[in-house]
Amino acid sequence: MNNSLSSQPEYNPVLVIAVSSRTLFDLKAEHDIYLKKGVDEYRSYQLSHESEILKPGIAFTLVKKLLAIKHPITNVPLVEVVLVSRNNGDTGLRIFNSILHYDMNIERAAFSNGKSPYGYLKAFGAHLFLSAHNKDVELALKAGYASAHLMTQNIENDIESEKNINKQVRIAFDGDAVLFSDDSEKIYKQQGLQRFH
Repeated sequence: MNNSLSSQPEYNPVLVIAVSSRTLFDLKAEHDIYLKKGVDEYRSYQLSHESEILKPGIAFTLVKKLLAIKHPITNVPLVEVVLVSRNNGDTGLRIFNSILHYDMNIERAAFSNGKSPYGYLKAFGAHLFLSAHNKDVELALKAGYASAHLMTQNIENDIESEKNINKQVRIAFDGDAVLFSDDSEKIYKQQGLQRFH
């Protein structure tokens, strides 16, 4: 066995999160072109604007924070973010130019050429899927993946400035429904508060 290889920490992220391009970046204007003028106009627009950096989307700040989570001793990343997109490789070039501009460590991606990208979640080993396309989220949920439909909106914050991003990640869970059994909730509803206590 080669000692130099065995001494290197293996990159095995604890959490793999798949995000759609429309949650990572603000693609509202581009999506409107697609809806109103069709795929050819959309493709032409993206190709003619491929060097223009996209503005951050609704999941941008969360993704930046998650990518910053590292093992305290080895400094190995503990979260991997993968991109899954309905774009094709040509129109996806602008997205990757933006990823490089913002110095985001996103190395794996799937471009599904207009089809739902949820089918790539298994191949990526994704634990969570974040998308702006509700049907994709529904398909992923039916396939057993934790998923969330993120509503796209314009973000006014100056997210480009690293000093404006709080590095702390806070996640709230519904304890009764997510972390614990719902037995106590059932007892409360069927037998009342005193029995619940």
